[in-house]
Amino acid sequence: MKISQMKKDELFEGFYLIKSAELRKTRAGKDYLAFTFQDDSGEISGNLWDAQPYNVEEFTAGKVVFMKGRREVYNGTPQVNQISLRHPKEGEPNDPKDFKEKPPVDVKEIRDYLEQMLFKIENATWQRIVRALYRKYSHEFFTYPAAKTNHHAFEVGLAYHTATMVRLADSIGDIYQELDKSLLFAGIMLHDLAKVLELTGPDNTEYTVRGNLIGHIALIDEEITKVLAELNIDDSKEDVIVLRHVILSHHGLLEYGSPVRPRIMEAEVIHMIDNLDAEMMMMTSALSRVSEGEMTGRIFAMDNRSFYKPKTNH
Repeated sequence: MKISQMKKDELFEGFYLIKSAELRKTRAGKDYLAFTFQDDSGEISGNLWDAQPYNVEEFTAGKVVFMKGRREVYNGTPQVNQISLRHPKEGEPNDPKDFKEKPPVDVKEIRDYLEQMLFKIENATWQRIVRALYRKYSHEFFTYPAAKTNHHAFEVGLAYHTATMVRLADSIGDIYQELDKSLLFAGIMLHDLAKVLELTGPDNTEYTVRGNLIGHIALIDEEITKVLAELNIDDSKEDVIVLRHVILSHHGLLEYGSPVRPRIMEAEVIHMIDNLDAEMMMMTSALSRVSEGEMTGRIFAMDNRSFYKPKTNH
């Protein structure tokens, strides 16, 4: 049974990928394993109580397992309980790639669209910078997730998030013609590119040392500085400064990781578009894991709110 098809209090069985597995202790001091399971329809948490040392070794992140259990709701969050796990037998599904969430569109379509939009960056300096960095990190950019958790945390998620933001910027630029579309496109195409340095990759994604200690915003500014030197571009030119600004400020607030707040219109718009696409993905993902008439679990990145999934027939 697909995770997205599970109903409250329903017994189920099927093959799932262990996305994460963490050994924890109950208040009574007993060991248990806290899992996140996933298939190509979504993910759900679950606990294996009274975990034994051999359970910790055999049920690790990245492995496919056959699971029986009951889909329940705890503190408003869907989870699986009464778990029984075993490894796949010969001939049964066991390829992790078959259980991973995929972008709604094919990666070739995403790549072709971004290549097409690159030609719409009319400022030659911006286009040279974007092209240089896309050539350098093309493989990683079109395979990496946009995050470890929260939004677009799936293979190709980084490129899909970027392409969606470009589409939004293109439409918004048609409405508010005082905006510089070229700056929007260039800033969006680069704003999260250093996630390929911040994260380890699409499989069992973790933060790198650079990701933990420096972060993708500082890392992409460093990469831009390197490209400026390689291409003999004067870093004091205003177009270079404003491009760096829209990227450095895209988290909006200093406490969210940006070293400076948006100070030009395009920077503010990129920040808003980034939030819009991230929050839409988080809500969509959370709502896909609940049935009609249920609330989602709390979404930490959205002020710890939960969301209701209305019934189709009111």
